[in-house]
Amino acid sequence: MNQFMIKRKKKTLLLAINKFDSMIVAFSGGVDSSLLLAAAHETIKENLVAVTAVSHIHPEQEKKTAIEFAKVLGVKHILLQSREMGQPDFICNRKDRCYICKKNLFEDILKIASDMKIKNIAHGANIDDLEDFRPGFMAAREMGIVAPMIDAGLTKQDIRLLSKEMNLAVWNKPSTPCLATRIPYGIPVTRKALRMIEEAENAILSFDFTTCRVRFHGKVARIEICPEDFERILDETIRKKIVEKFRKIGFSHVSLDMEGYIQGSLNR
Repeated sequence: MNQFMIKRKKKTLLLAINKFDSMIVAFSGGVDSSLLLAAAHETIKENLVAVTAVSHIHPEQEKKTAIEFAKVLGVKHILLQSREMGQPDFICNRKDRCYICKKNLFEDILKIASDMKIKNIAHGANIDDLEDFRPGFMAAREMGIVAPMIDAGLTKQDIRLLSKEMNLAVWNKPSTPCLATRIPYGIPVTRKALRMIEEAENAILSFDFTTCRVRFHGKVARIEICPEDFERILDETIRKKIVEKFRKIGFSHVSLDMEGYIQGSLNR
């Protein structure tokens, strides 16, 4: 994409945001919501608030990234203790788990918005999300949460290019959805399982792999990484260290998915 197209897409995004005089951004710290927050900061300025959900389902590193990004921008930032782990319908891990989570989250953000007399809440959905199984997006629509990047027609690739153009540190940050997405539907979401997943993924990332998922199958961990990283993870030294760390975490068996990393693979 040439510079003219990048500037045109940024202008379209700013226009989509500029129609709001105040806004709360549901801010995860990922590349999508980071671009939305940065673009909103250019237009809305002091009438802008970022709200980040804090919970066992969110990696600790994501919270730290969100705090640092909002601090650099100079945006008011609220950490919200989310309630999904107290919801039986979420814990039992039905296929609408994401819907339940997002509905509870947006209910709480709506209360914050009401207290602060802010009319609009936005999230970082893009048009690629419309093609995936996204129950949480349905909750956002039902509750009147706006999606300026969908209104601007931005894809995930557009978002990364715009973020790079705007010198956002997260422009090439790998996607990191909530840890519950590593647990197959029907297997309960527990704090223990979430802890094991987070520790296992951190163990792999400590060897400088950029993208990984540890799918939780009870005592079995199924590792998804990019196929081009297969040879390195099977290096005798790295393989043994990963197996040793996973055993300490609590997994009895460690497997490598031969298909490689597939976004949303458990939705199949």
